[in-house]
Amino acid sequence: MEKKIILTADRPTGRLHLGHYIGSLKNRVELQDSYDQYVMIADLQALTDHAEKSSEITNNILEVAIDYLSCGIDPVKTTIFVQSKIPQLSELTMYFLNLVTINRLKHNPTVKAEIKQKNFKEAIPAGFLIYPVSQAADITAFKADLVPVGDDQLPMIEQTVEIVRKFNRIYKKVLIEPKALISKMSRLPGIDGKAKMSKTLKNAIFLSDEEDVVSKKVMSMFTDPDHLKIEDPGKVEGNPVFIYLDAFCKNRNIVDEMKEHYRKGGLGDVKVKKYLLNVLLEFLTPIRKKRKELEKDKGYILKILQEGIIKAELKAKKTLKEVKEAMSLF
Repeated sequence: MEKKIILTADRPTGRLHLGHYIGSLKNRVELQDSYDQYVMIADLQALTDHAEKSSEITNNILEVAIDYLSCGIDPVKTTIFVQSKIPQLSELTMYFLNLVTINRLKHNPTVKAEIKQKNFKEAIPAGFLIYPVSQAADITAFKADLVPVGDDQLPMIEQTVEIVRKFNRIYKKVLIEPKALISKMSRLPGIDGKAKMSKTLKNAIFLSDEEDVVSKKVMSMFTDPDHLKIEDPGKVEGNPVFIYLDAFCKNRNIVDEMKEHYRKGGLGDVKVKKYLLNVLLEFLTPIRKKRKELEKDKGYILKILQEGIIKAELKAKKTLKEVKEAMSLF
């Protein structure tokens, strides 16, 4: 029995952070033993709103790949490849663009939210507007059964399913409808209490951050603004420090005790932050150590990417051939 296929992706706009780990990397490490997993470094998608930073995006491809390997993604079990190196994805995108309207793309909830966040107003890059179609091409090219995403990305999977259904109805049933796989904790707030950790918002703890940097960021974290004195009762819900403890602390009893103490009053933010710092350093130290080893051998990283590209292209070529035959194209 063939393994089900999973496709996930990251945009190489910078090194990966704790939010990426909770949102996707942790899942990938756990799932790679049970599924045929493809992990795409989405450089073409990154260009849709970073066209002026193409060289930076190219440089970040290796950085992201190193982050993957440092976290435990095994290139023997997981195919890691670069989006721009698979030309079949762009060709599929062109065919799929005829199956969706501009109005539908403009009203995609995820696209609408990101347009607002990036303050594009009327200057929306065309590539950005159509990137849900590009994602549909990425997913269908590998006939992915499952796509691990955060709940904010569910509209993108819905868009893909719409395109797949329309293609299969008009031409021939050759594409697979993917299903979203939602992680238990798909989003990590930034250290400033913002809804999402992000390099752009400068509120992220990166997997490669040195110990002193992690310490500075943790001790500056947003907590409960009404918890002014140690003896005051504090709010745990929505408090980033406790959200991080829930995500990374293995000792649930200690976290539960701290939560109860904080709610009653008598537990200061500094003490909670110091405990969180120790938890994060225990988690990040082996990742950072492995990262430094991998950075010494860029040739090894390039070899892994090249092998992944070859395997990914073979898979995408087969799908494209089936698509073109269904459409009666040369």
